[in-house]
This record gives sequence, C-alpha cells and structure tokens, in this order.
Amino acid sequence: MTIQRTLSIIKPDAVAKNVIGQIISRFESNGLKIIEGQLLQLSRSQAEDFYKEHIGKPFFEKLLDFMTSGKVFIQVLEGEDAIEKNRALMGATNPQLAEKGTIRADFAETIDANAVHGSDSPESALREIEWFLSNKG
Repeated sequence: MTIQRTLSIIKPDAVAKNVIGQIISRFESNGLKIIEGQLLQLSRSQAEDFYKEHIGKPFFEKLLDFMTSGKVFIQVLEGEDAIEKNRALMGATNPQLAEKGTIRADFAETIDANAVHGSDSPESALREIEWFLSNKG
C-alpha cells in the first residue's frame, strides 16, 4: 500500500444541503486524513483554470456556472491508496448509477450536481493539489 494525497471538492449542491460534515466523516472513517482544507467561493476565472482540460466540451459552460453557484469545500486528503479510496467512496459520476452507500448515491441528485469531485490519477492529484495550494485565500 502507498500513502498518497488526493484533492477532494465538496461541490455547491452538497454544501447547500449542509452535508459537509457527513461527507468528511466518511473520508475519516475510511482512513483518509484532511491535511488542508478551505471553504471558498470559486470565481469564474478560478473555475475555468481548474477545469481547463474541459474547455470546448459541450458541458464546460454549465460546469462553470454550477461550480461558481455557491461555496465549495476543497480539501487535500492523505492516506493509503487515497486516490482509489476516495473514488470508491464517491461512487459513479452519475448518482443514479452509484452504488448504494456511496457519497453520490446518498447526497447527489444529477450527473451535473453530483456532490463531490476527486482526483482521478496521481498526476491529476499532484496538479490539482498544487492548483489549490496556490489559490487558497
């Protein structure tokens, strides 16, 4: 097993539902530790920069509108196989397909407003963590 770090974002829909603590509890009870975290409102330019790999895709503008619609809780999680563990806890991107008991199955309603984001690879985790640390307010 490898100790890793990954970026996790609790998105505006979950923040608005006041379930930040319940989501964090799932991370912590599964061996992930929060080593950095901040509640913040993303500006449009920050959201564009964070999601720049999606520029030109049909969902890009809708994604920016959603991610800037309210506060998000961005956190760096650390633990054994943190990337894969976080992705398993989140569940499928589409909450209708997410396994019962996953964060998205329990707290998300649509594929667009799906409660959480998590890095999908060690390379993404490194890039996303560096982005977060340089954009902390």
